[in-house]
Amino acid sequence: MRHLPTRTSRRRVIGSLTAALLCAAGLASPAVAGAAPGPEAARPAGADGPRLPDGLALTPPMGFNNWNATHCRAEFDEAMVKGIADIFVAKGLKDAGYQYVNLDDCWALPQRDANGKLVPDPKRFPGGIKAVADYVHSKGLKLGIYTSAGTKTCNEAGFPGALGHERSDAQQFAEWGVDYLKYDNCNNQGVDAKKRYVAMRDALEAASQSTGRPIVYSICEWGENKPWEWASDVGHLWRTTGDISDNWGSMLSIMKRNLPLARSAGPGHWNDPDMLEVGNGGMTDTEYRTHFSMWSIMAAPLLIGSDLRKVSPQTFEILGNKEVVAVDQDPLGKQGTVLSSAGGRWVVTKEMKDGSRAVALFNETGRPQRIATTAKAVGLPQASGYTLRDLWKHESFNTAGTVSATVPAHGTVLVRVSADGTWADKPPAVELGLDGGALVEAGKPDRLTTRVTNLGRTPARRVGARLTGPAGWRVEATSPTSAAALPTGKALATSWTVTAPEGTPAGSYPLDLRTSYRAPGGGLVESALPLTAQVVVAPPAGRSALSELPWISTTNGWGPVEKDTSNGENRAGDGNPITIGGQVFAKGLGVHAESEVAYYAGGACERLTAQVGVDDEKLLKGTVAFEVWADGKKAASTGVLTNQMPAQTLSADVSGADVVRLVVTDGGDGIDSDHADWAEPVLSC
Repeated sequence: MRHLPTRTSRRRVIGSLTAALLCAAGLASPAVAGAAPGPEAARPAGADGPRLPDGLALTPPMGFNNWNATHCRAEFDEAMVKGIADIFVAKGLKDAGYQYVNLDDCWALPQRDANGKLVPDPKRFPGGIKAVADYVHSKGLKLGIYTSAGTKTCNEAGFPGALGHERSDAQQFAEWGVDYLKYDNCNNQGVDAKKRYVAMRDALEAASQSTGRPIVYSICEWGENKPWEWASDVGHLWRTTGDISDNWGSMLSIMKRNLPLARSAGPGHWNDPDMLEVGNGGMTDTEYRTHFSMWSIMAAPLLIGSDLRKVSPQTFEILGNKEVVAVDQDPLGKQGTVLSSAGGRWVVTKEMKDGSRAVALFNETGRPQRIATTAKAVGLPQASGYTLRDLWKHESFNTAGTVSATVPAHGTVLVRVSADGTWADKPPAVELGLDGGALVEAGKPDRLTTRVTNLGRTPARRVGARLTGPAGWRVEATSPTSAAALPTGKALATSWTVTAPEGTPAGSYPLDLRTSYRAPGGGLVESALPLTAQVVVAPPAGRSALSELPWISTTNGWGPVEKDTSNGENRAGDGNPITIGGQVFAKGLGVHAESEVAYYAGGACERLTAQVGVDDEKLLKGTVAFEVWADGKKAASTGVLTNQMPAQTLSADVSGADVVRLVVTDGGDGIDSDHADWAEPVLSC
């Protein structure tokens, strides 16, 4: 799948050398030149013996790693690392809790010295690693480093790995002043993962005893051997998935694989769904807030993966949100659990040490959705009222028990709810929402209904609603826009007609719904909900190829959705002819799981047909499933398809549907290589 030179794409190729090449401290035979045998290597995971120092990583580690931003490019050097440390201090990230500045691959020379010692690259790190560590420590921060539990690291340049050199390398790291080790999985020669990672655990313990330098131990074996089942007394954190990439599909797939593992996480032993992509540019700020919110409620390590010398103010605002960070860093150490996820409407809750609950209302879909739960459902005791704190708006309200919001596409509302007895001091929470979607045909009035609902225990008084659209649009209320008072659970429903000017091109346009009301104490409260109106074009009568019709919206795991070519993963137009099982198709859509393409049918169409399958360009890789949805109803599905299968016929009854959605899921095993084709898709109207 990867089009960037990430480790995940190379691991099976560069890890394919035979185990006969090494001894690896007694883990395999015959011997490797320069490998010093050590009895710790043969100890199975969980056996009696040395353990990592207690008291480390009692909350998930927070910091920075350069890999996602720089890979092995020349810009990764001593000046960059020191600059990141300076930015941590200057931009308040240190104050927010970030402390580790971590080096990834490519910091060393490809060859060890005559004594078998690692040698820092003198061009990248002219002062050596200890000098960098000393500088980072002078800022009140900590330094991390990287190597692999193999003969070489993951970069094709072939930097030395630690397999067979565990004791020597760990001792070097400790003497340099390293505080954190990321231990990767490339070139592992097929040696048992538990033995390899236990060997380094024991080496770090020995180095700590001799130097007084404890080192946090991050196991990076990509979740291949289910480390959540065996590594709680081996490492402080362990990767649960392959490498993350800076796109919605990758982030979503990794989140879904990490969420079910909540029971394995706790103080000193954390599930790690990989680094943060916030600020790298492949997602919207809304998606990055979701990324940060969900990593925090999952008690994941928060390791910044963007070049902080170049990111936007919005990136610092997201990364520096102390209220969201507090969810991640809560000392109780619980990972959030899923309460519900039907229809892409996720409710995830996390128990906090003070008895409150963090609640994420996450909208997986490409359109706004109302997501709701209750204080009782998230585990809070019965109370007359509750305090609800919005962690992105930094505002507090009272609620009678309902926790709900209309959440934008790919967005997350993150709140903290408590039965703390102070709820009456806060204004009532109100929810702004829209009934249905906002699909507008240019020149024709569309009817919308907005709602302002009081969720609070106290009444909302002098409530007003206002809806505005782009310049030149007509937005007119056809029912009352105000109410003298809204008691608990009551709503102000307002009908509107929205008219886009004749000739408005198809596409998304902003609508803004706002409300103002008075709390019982008389204070004015204002709230807003950004919405989207979609200008659509009715399909013509007869049979139409979908690739010739305008879509309403798309989401795609890698790169854009392509018309009449396969998915090329990167920029538009980089695909190939659509080919399934050796058969070439002239028309269609090339997508990459997780994917959704929505079309306007206007209630005038009857059937959608297509030939579907995994594109041949990924050779034998890829597993996907295809679905067709007619409004909110699944109209057809295929089950899991693989690259070895020929094209399958998919036919769906879409009679009367306003919106038809073409969905591709990952087949249940992640999105790697999931190139999917909708070949010859036709909508009959």
